Amino acid sequence: MFSGKNTNTLRLLLVILSLVGVVSLLKFSSFCVSVPAQTGVLALLVLVFWATALIPEHLTALLFFLLAMVFSLAGPEVVFAGFGSAAIWLIFGGLVIGIAISSTGLGARIARYAAVWLHGSYLKIISGLVAAGVLFSFLMPSAMGRVVLLTPIALSVADHFGFKEGSKGRVGVLLAIILGTYIPAFGILPANVPNMVLVGMAETQYDLSIFYGSYLLLHFPLLSLVKAVLITALILFLFPDQPVEVPEQKGQAEEKFSRNELVLFLVLTGMLGLWITDFLHHVSPAWVALGGALILLMPGVDIVGKKEFNQKINWGAIVFVAGILGVGGVINHTGLGRHIADGIIRVLPLGEQQDFVNYMSISIASAITGMLTTLPAVPAVLTPLSDSLAQATGLPIQTLLMMQVVGFSTIMLPYQAPPIVVGMQLSGEKLIHAAKVCLSLALITVFFLLPLNFFWWKLLDWL
Repeated sequence: MFSGKNTNTLRLLLVILSLVGVVSLLKFSSFCVSVPAQTGVLALLVLVFWATALIPEHLTALLFFLLAMVFSLAGPEVVFAGFGSAAIWLIFGGLVIGIAISSTGLGARIARYAAVWLHGSYLKIISGLVAAGVLFSFLMPSAMGRVVLLTPIALSVADHFGFKEGSKGRVGVLLAIILGTYIPAFGILPANVPNMVLVGMAETQYDLSIFYGSYLLLHFPLLSLVKAVLITALILFLFPDQPVEVPEQKGQAEEKFSRNELVLFLVLTGMLGLWITDFLHHVSPAWVALGGALILLMPGVDIVGKKEFNQKINWGAIVFVAGILGVGGVINHTGLGRHIADGIIRVLPLGEQQDFVNYMSISIASAITGMLTTLPAVPAVLTPLSDSLAQATGLPIQTLLMMQVVGFSTIMLPYQAPPIVVGMQLSGEKLIHAAKVCLSLALITVFFLLPLNFFWWKLLDWL
């Protein structure tokens, strides 16, 4: 058996050897290999490091920034685009909100109220949180916003039921709310970014309108409801635990709101109202979160003080997510994403009068493209290919577009989905826990849900 010191040495050796190999490839192939191919080499290294956690995620992101710039794979406006994205500021706002919810005691108060409904068993806790996440997806269109708002509350729920740091129950509670409010939301049209990218691409390229009701009927029963049940079952199986009754102090439930709790409650209520009504004012959820964070940080308000800000903000989470967005940006900028999609489609067994084979092939191709790029990039990469796919399969373009949803809702690993990454970073839990559920759910989806969904589409006369 390896000791901890030997294991760390082995990991460092693997990292050094991998870096030497990749740097050598990038250096000596620059004269004879295209930029997309070089990007593929670097992207593969980064994705392997993130998937295996050989080094901390934010260090992998910094390595990507360094190598992408040294070897001029793209300009700084592309490589570092993640730092200027709305997602980063949503994370920043979420970190400040998380500190405030914890320090004021508002999270614990909400957890006590939630415990009335979740009290009874671990099954009831997990299934209740997953159901709450799905219901919230109908109210709040921003997946990032939902994760930012609900994750600190989930932490308080975990504390209330006695799930300590490092326990399976704590991981289960957090995964229930993070995955429960993100993965099933692919069946709700405005609830996730890839859905809306697909809507925009369909309108601009093919003048096709995708309607809320038909989209919900097509995708929600299996991609949302059944997956919500499967997420619950997988969490119960992979992270079994039992809640501990935390004795309530006398008069705790009847305590009046403190001044800080009341201010925070009003700020959160205002933010939630703005998030829910973003279709009216068109202000990004990120700027709503940043505005709320600024109020909480203001002198005189002092919900989050200077000391807490300096000590508790997880800057590594911000660098990590910027790295994920940067990798996706470079892949798309260099054309690697289009090359990947073209290559996948060329080897697919497509043809007319073979609906099941076409459906499975395109759905899986969409899922693989999402694994090699990022989920929001899938519609941008695959939608322009729909004309060619229609000629090869004889299927309507709208049906082919809907197959993308089946694919990009099948998440293999967490790094594909920034909201999952953000939630896990806010919670302080390891991404490997989310990876176990995501990969298990993806396998069940490919071998069970995809064929079942095919017959559902047949029943609705979509195939």
